[in-house]
Amino acid sequence: MPRNSIALRLSAMFTLVAALVFVLIGWALYQQVDKGLGLLPEAELDARYSVLESTVGRYGTPEHWVKINNKLKLLGEEDKRISFWIISGDRRYEYGDISPQVRAFAEGPLGMRDLQLPQQPYPLKVLVSQFPAKDQRPPLRFMIGIDTQAVQATQHHLLIALISLAIVGVLLASALGYWVARIGLKPLIKLSQEAQRLAPPLLSARLQLSPLPPELDQFVSSFNSTLERVEQAYTRLESFNADVAHELRSPLTNLIGQTQVALTRGRSAEHYFEVLQSNLEELERLRSIINDMLFLASADQGSKATKLTSTSLADEVATTLDYLDFILEDAQVQVRVSGDAQVQIEIAHLRRALINLLNNAVQHTAPGQVIEVRIDTEHHQVRLGVANPGEPIASEHLPRLFERFYRVDASRSNSGANHGLGLAIVKAIALMHGGDVFVRSDDGVNTFGLYLPL
Repeated sequence: MPRNSIALRLSAMFTLVAALVFVLIGWALYQQVDKGLGLLPEAELDARYSVLESTVGRYGTPEHWVKINNKLKLLGEEDKRISFWIISGDRRYEYGDISPQVRAFAEGPLGMRDLQLPQQPYPLKVLVSQFPAKDQRPPLRFMIGIDTQAVQATQHHLLIALISLAIVGVLLASALGYWVARIGLKPLIKLSQEAQRLAPPLLSARLQLSPLPPELDQFVSSFNSTLERVEQAYTRLESFNADVAHELRSPLTNLIGQTQVALTRGRSAEHYFEVLQSNLEELERLRSIINDMLFLASADQGSKATKLTSTSLADEVATTLDYLDFILEDAQVQVRVSGDAQVQIEIAHLRRALINLLNNAVQHTAPGQVIEVRIDTEHHQVRLGVANPGEPIASEHLPRLFERFYRVDASRSNSGANHGLGLAIVKAIALMHGGDVFVRSDDGVNTFGLYLPL
C-alpha cells in the first residue's frame, strides 16, 4: 500500500481521533475515580474518630486510661491498616509507637494530613485532633492513621487498565477505520480501473454515473466532460493533421512536378526562369503556411500580447486599407469605416488581424459592392466588425468558421490565395489580447469581427 494512500490517511485520522477520544474520556474517568478513592480513607477516619471521640475525652485518670489503651490495642489488632497515637506531656497518657518523626508530626496543624513513615511504601492518611486537659490528664494530641496502600494500588491498577484499554481501542479503531476506508473507496477504485481502460480508440466511452455514491457524481460528471473535450480535441487534431498534410502536399506536388518536367529535356533560359518563378510562388505559399502554423502553435501555448500600445482603431483600419489599396482596386470594392475607439493593443498583431478580416471580406464580395467596417463600444469592450454583402452562410457552419483549414466551400480547399488559416489567426490574436471573435450571417450580409477589451 503506497504511503500516501487515501485508505492509510483515513485510517491514521481515525486513529488520531480515537486516541484523542480515549485519552479525554480516560483522563476524566480516572480523575473522578481517583477523587472518589481518595475520599474513602478520610471517610473511614472520620467514622473511627466519631466513635472514639467521646471515650477519649471522657476519662482523665490513669486508672481509666488503661481501659482506653486496651480498647485502642484491640481495635489495632482487628484492623492492621489502622494505627493510633496519643501524644501528651505525661508519658502515662501516651499510646502507640511514638517516634521523633511522629511526635514532630503531631505538633503540626490539626486535620487530615499525609504521614510518610520510613518503613511504609505509601503514605498514611492521618487525622490529627486535640483534646483539652481533664482531671489529672494534661492536654493531648490524638491521631488516627490508615494505610493507603490498597487505595494507591487500586488507583495504579485503574491507570494501567485505562491505558491498556485506550491502546486496544486505538488499535481496534485504526484497523476498523482502515477496513471501513477500503470499503468506502471501492467505488473510486472501480472508477480508476474503468478510467484506465479508456484509450484513444475508445475516447467515445464514458464513466458510468450509477450506482455511485452522491459524492462521486460531480467528479464523474466533470471527468466525462473532460473526456468529451479531449475527444473533440483529438478529433480536431486528426482533422488538423490531415488538413496540414493536404495543404502542404499541394504546393510540394506542384514544385516536384514542375521541376521534373523542366528536367526532362533541355529548356531555354526563359523557360527555366518561368519555372523558378512559379516554384518561388509555391515556396512563398509554403512559408506562409508554416509561419501561420507556428504563430497558432505559440498562441495555443498561452502566449499573451505584451507590447501593448494605446491606439485608435479607426486609424489602424485606415492604415490597413492603404496597404490593401491595390487589392481593393482589383476587386472593385469599396470600404466604409464608421465609429472609433481607443484600445491597448499590439499594433503588429492588430494589423495582421485586420488584413485577414478585410481579405476574407474582399474574396466574398461582388465587384461594385461596399464593405462596412463598424467600430463601437458595448459592455466595457470594443466591437470591430467587417460586414460584406454575400451569399448567406448556413447556421451549421458558423461555429466552425474560425477553425483552422475550415471552409464552407470544400471545392476551394486548394485555393492558392487562401490556405484556411486567416480567420483562425484572427481568433488567436483576439484571445491573446483577452478578447474573442464573432460571426453573423443575416439579411444577405456576413459579418466577421472581434471583441477587444477597453
